[in-house]
Amino acid sequence: MITRLALLAAPIAIALAMAIATAAAAGSNCKMVRIEEWPVRLEKNRLLIDGAVNGEKIGILLDTGSMSSLIFRTAARRLRLETHPTGGQVVGVGGKSNVEIAQPDELRIGQVAHKGWPMLVAGEHDPGDNVALILGEDFFQRTDVEFDLAHNAVRLFQPMDCDGVSLAYWASGDASQVEIERFSEAKPQIIVPVKINGRSLQALVDSGAAVSLLSTTAAARLGVTEQTPGVALVSSTTGMGGKSVLVYGASFQSFAIGNETIQDTTILFGDVVTDTSYGMTGSHIRYRVGAPMDMLLGVDFLKAHRVLVAHSQRKIYFTYVGGPVFERANAQPDGNHK
Repeated sequence: MITRLALLAAPIAIALAMAIATAAAAGSNCKMVRIEEWPVRLEKNRLLIDGAVNGEKIGILLDTGSMSSLIFRTAARRLRLETHPTGGQVVGVGGKSNVEIAQPDELRIGQVAHKGWPMLVAGEHDPGDNVALILGEDFFQRTDVEFDLAHNAVRLFQPMDCDGVSLAYWASGDASQVEIERFSEAKPQIIVPVKINGRSLQALVDSGAAVSLLSTTAAARLGVTEQTPGVALVSSTTGMGGKSVLVYGASFQSFAIGNETIQDTTILFGDVVTDTSYGMTGSHIRYRVGAPMDMLLGVDFLKAHRVLVAHSQRKIYFTYVGGPVFERANAQPDGNHK
């Protein structure tokens, strides 16, 4: 639980003057003003871009599932940042982590430098690969974000005159779309409706999660537990806390989102925090006040689709581009896409 925590990540204003390209929706005056395009690399199924803190190169994890951008504690020490306690804690997979605050002289994200941003510092594990910073949904909520992983790109857009217009500008036909549930700017999350075996669930679009994951509680509601015949232990994982969490794989008859359905697929599930109204991790399930999340949609889902998170319209547009929608923890694909 959080005893006291002020979300100190500074608001991020991205000016239209940074625009480098536009994409127009057919038959309308709508323009998608592209304000940034990042070349992304996948390492251990994590979406990373290059950045720097006080001139030292770092890796930045793109994590729409994290409410707040933050610096990992091990990285803050490595970068010799002065930190101060806040008296707060974050709670997530693996338990609790105390929160500190740091203020780098300069933070570079891609090619853009920012000065004087206070940053949260937390986490009990070193994520490796020189990853120092999580760029969370507090950053992304101010733009429309396209995940085009088939071309190793993430793009940020500012739509203009696009009310009521489909923003899937790349699609030759109709793109699938789902509504994003309403959220608080103080606790931003990308929550969409899905169905597993015909039952309605809520899923968090989480670009910081290497693979999609169903919560143990939601799996139990679907009649699946660790003791169910055919369920297999496949791996363990960690989050912000110090403990590891076991992850299991189970077969499900169907998964549906928008107008897309996958039959006979394996989806991973595992324990997450259940005794707090607000939790966040670098790569796993978070909570809204009073409502635990049923599932997260991770990088495996994003790799199989081209996805536009249209914060401006509170919608997600997506088209299937090929490959498995869900991957097992050992990166072996499973499921037949329709």
